[in-house]
Amino acid sequence: MCKNRSRRFIAEKLDRSVSSISDEITGNSVRCTYNAKKAHFKAYQKRWRSKLQCMKVAVDVSLKRFVIDSMTKEHQSPEGISGRLKQVEKKIQYASTKAIYNFVRSPGGRRIEQHLYSKAVHKKGGPKRGRSVSIDGRTMIDARPKSVENRLEFGHYEGDFVESGRDGTGCLLVLVERKTRYPFLRYLEDRSTKKVNRIVEEMLHGNLVKSFTVDNDISFQKHEALSELIDAAVFFCHPQSPHEKGTVENRNKAIRRYAKKKSDLSTFSQEYFAEVERKLRNRFMKCLQYQTPREVFEKEVRKQKRPRVCGMVLEKLLT
Repeated sequence: MCKNRSRRFIAEKLDRSVSSISDEITGNSVRCTYNAKKAHFKAYQKRWRSKLQCMKVAVDVSLKRFVIDSMTKEHQSPEGISGRLKQVEKKIQYASTKAIYNFVRSPGGRRIEQHLYSKAVHKKGGPKRGRSVSIDGRTMIDARPKSVENRLEFGHYEGDFVESGRDGTGCLLVLVERKTRYPFLRYLEDRSTKKVNRIVEEMLHGNLVKSFTVDNDISFQKHEALSELIDAAVFFCHPQSPHEKGTVENRNKAIRRYAKKKSDLSTFSQEYFAEVERKLRNRFMKCLQYQTPREVFEKEVRKQKRPRVCGMVLEKLLT
């Protein structure tokens, strides 16, 4: 500009559009005068503030708690939260709408992303069987002990269904112990709540059960009765979040090797599903140091029985 060159001339030299050159001069001029060094520093400051805004919610404990509670408990929008911080909750650090959205979509805020209005009202096209429904009195997976997530304890199970194709009937009820990946399979002709509860109790009978995690399938709506039958807490995943019960989802994927998608499960015999169950229980798994689920499961069962046996022996010696 010091040589009085036109913006069009500069645009041609820099291989940019005239509008880009105009925006640069207008946005980064200081006192109506454009200086390259000052413009560069000004752009650097804008970028630095932008990064700071992205981290603002995550690094401020009070602000982070306010955002999480407002979205999860009160279903407030990021726009409403930002306005509240600016106009009313002035004791808490202010965050713009963009900063809150950045936090929600970051790894630290991913769990509350589902509470965004756009996520809550989103509907996938086409009718779906077995879609999640509203179930009263649910205990969500957030309340489940962290030791379950880390697979530190034995006795925590996940449950799900493998469906027949559109023209088929029946389904497979699949239960998996999280720590050992030990699966249970049972074919069901119907999925009435009472029958599902009874079958789950039969499948887990005699085993230590500390928790049972399922999705929001209508077949689990009588979860209070199920909890009493298995003498363990029942936890529910968030809607459209199958990854929260990834252990059983992984086993479902393995089952599809033997019962393809869209197949009619009623055409398979009970003996066939028993063989599938046996194969899954005896599969070498890297996550188990190449032991089988059966081997690890039986070791855990022996651990649970050993203290009681020792106690009985001690009691006999003392008497």
